[in-house]
Amino acid sequence: MHDEHSPQADWDLETLAIRAGHQRSHEQEHGEPIFPTSSFVYGSAAEAARKFGGEEPGNIYSRFTNPTVRTFEQRLAAMEGGERCVATSSGMSAILSTALALLKAGDEIVASRSLFGSTVSLFDKYLGKLGITTRYVELSNLDAWEAAITPATKLLFAETPSNPLSEIVDIAALAEIAHRYDALLAIDNCFLTPALQTPLTLGADLVIHSATKYLDGQGRAIGGAVVGRDKELEELFGVVRTCGPCMSPFNAWIFTKGLETLNLRMRAHCDNALTLARWLDQHPAVTRVHFSGLEDHPQHSLAARQQNGFGAVLGFEVKGGREAAWSVIDATQMLSITGNLGDVKSTITHPGTTTHGRLSDEQKAIAGISENLIRVSVGLESMDDIRGDLARGLDALA
Repeated sequence: MHDEHSPQADWDLETLAIRAGHQRSHEQEHGEPIFPTSSFVYGSAAEAARKFGGEEPGNIYSRFTNPTVRTFEQRLAAMEGGERCVATSSGMSAILSTALALLKAGDEIVASRSLFGSTVSLFDKYLGKLGITTRYVELSNLDAWEAAITPATKLLFAETPSNPLSEIVDIAALAEIAHRYDALLAIDNCFLTPALQTPLTLGADLVIHSATKYLDGQGRAIGGAVVGRDKELEELFGVVRTCGPCMSPFNAWIFTKGLETLNLRMRAHCDNALTLARWLDQHPAVTRVHFSGLEDHPQHSLAARQQNGFGAVLGFEVKGGREAAWSVIDATQMLSITGNLGDVKSTITHPGTTTHGRLSDEQKAIAGISENLIRVSVGLESMDDIRGDLARGLDALA
């Protein structure tokens, strides 16, 4: 920003992704600088006392005040339409910090069954030890959400679209239910990012990201973020300040640069994913494709209404069981066999034994994680090459 009369409030998302949050230093740099320092110095003891005491703004210690991290936080908050963002060391630490900040023993969470396996483990094993109970419901069933709420429910938590079945929940309707019972709604938005979905504008209270995914977009760094109102984020900031799950300045710089191309990348990802989903849907070795961009997806119209695109993560089931799914994965020569997603490089994995491998057989069945299910995060390579790589294994099953 050039001065205190910044036009940022009137900028479009594409401009916010490139310009928001960068306060130029006295060096007048064009690109965002990295501040790889653990601490900061003061001109006097009195100045140090004022800053440590909160009487004067400024940097204190990079665990909770760092200019590079602050640039990323301000940029992402602007893009999501939130008052504030707190960056964390990973997506999972963002979820943990949210729970520690806003919940206490005896409180309850209502969450969708369709969650990342590590999120389920966090809720059940670790928050459970703290006396916080979680109930799970079908993501799209609003009646089930409402029925699961009790006077102790303080947080509703959902991923939409879900991983890896592309299930969708009506965010505005779920927010209305949450607020009717004085609970907060948190939406994990890492599959779509603010380029394709802004849950806060639909009534959600908190947006959570694994910045590791599309915000970076090139598989370079681990990080997380929470965006929302200042009231809740101040509590969350206190957790990060005290407990230390903070984002490093170098990673924050990577994510800030990643945001600059987010809009362009997400459009290209969406185009490739829809093309691949339609091809898979017609392949004789594929029994089902899970992707909300397909017209026959049960929530296609809802996805089209509340999203600006359908994302680039899809699941598909093949004829046979685990052996057949593994054969398709092993036949690929270009796609990366990895549990990560949101990369310009296409990735492929078997959710039942990787990303959701820690779930019990019963939990997998309830979540729809079958043995013949494959997940692909569609990257930005040539579509002919992506299809050709998958065809090696699929054609052998047909």
